[in-house]
Amino acid sequence: MTMSRRNALAALAALTTSACTKLAFLAVNLPASLGAYQRHTDLAYGDDPQQRLDVYVPEGKPVRLRPMVVFFYGGRWETGSRSDYRFVGAALASLGYVAVLPDYRHYPQVKMPGFMADAAQAVDWACEHAADFSADATQFHLMGHSAGAHIAALVALDQRYLAATGRPRPAIAGVIGLSGPYDFLPLDDADLQDMFGPPALYPASQPINFVRPDAPPMLLIQGLDDKQVWPKNSINLAAALEAQGVAVTLKLYPGLTHADTVAALSIPARGRAPVLADVQSFVSPPSTVAEDQPTFSRQQSS
Repeated sequence: MTMSRRNALAALAALTTSACTKLAFLAVNLPASLGAYQRHTDLAYGDDPQQRLDVYVPEGKPVRLRPMVVFFYGGRWETGSRSDYRFVGAALASLGYVAVLPDYRHYPQVKMPGFMADAAQAVDWACEHAADFSADATQFHLMGHSAGAHIAALVALDQRYLAATGRPRPAIAGVIGLSGPYDFLPLDDADLQDMFGPPALYPASQPINFVRPDAPPMLLIQGLDDKQVWPKNSINLAAALEAQGVAVTLKLYPGLTHADTVAALSIPARGRAPVLADVQSFVSPPSTVAEDQPTFSRQQSS
């Protein structure tokens, strides 16, 4: 093993076992910087400095319009930067998708619904500009990790946020959630109580409370060793979606921690779990699968 490879794996361990340090992000992003894509940076979807996004477009002229995936990063709704997740944009571009990675305002600058309004505005921008990047607005997916998975799910399920943009709501083809909090009451921590409060508003923060029969299909990926967001969040949301007849695939991976599900999209950690293949199967299912075939599956993978 080369020294650079060893250093990358050591930094990746820091990413997946403790805080998401700049060193860890540097390690996972270095290989991604060599991908075959064009990165359009610092595009504004609003007036605030945090309301900026990057777009990753696969190189080459497409035979047909490409699917588009909007990815929201995590960080307890308090921290994070789109520039730290270049490896996600590169991974999605490697599948032939146009990837949009927005920043959004964090707590305490805003409380809910401030960051949710930002997310809806970013989604609206992405849909409005899909054709600029040879993307197919009818193959429009939302994706997120941790708090970002919460944001993606709630934007898709609570229709008020996209309706507030004042334009027709985009047809969301699917939602991909990695280690997301979807059913996390009661709120015991003071910052979360303030962020989502007052208490009368707590239920509005829970994606599971907005499940409806016409919700978009969902792929929920969860590590069973996650001690930050309990697996019950994904399990409960999958059950609620299934009860409403919504197509949902639940992937439960033993041995994966909270950050592992997103780290597995990076080149150094793709052997940990087939998350990238899961995403590809969800966004671009094999044409041999009948459209009316039931798509709910509860899978525990070794």
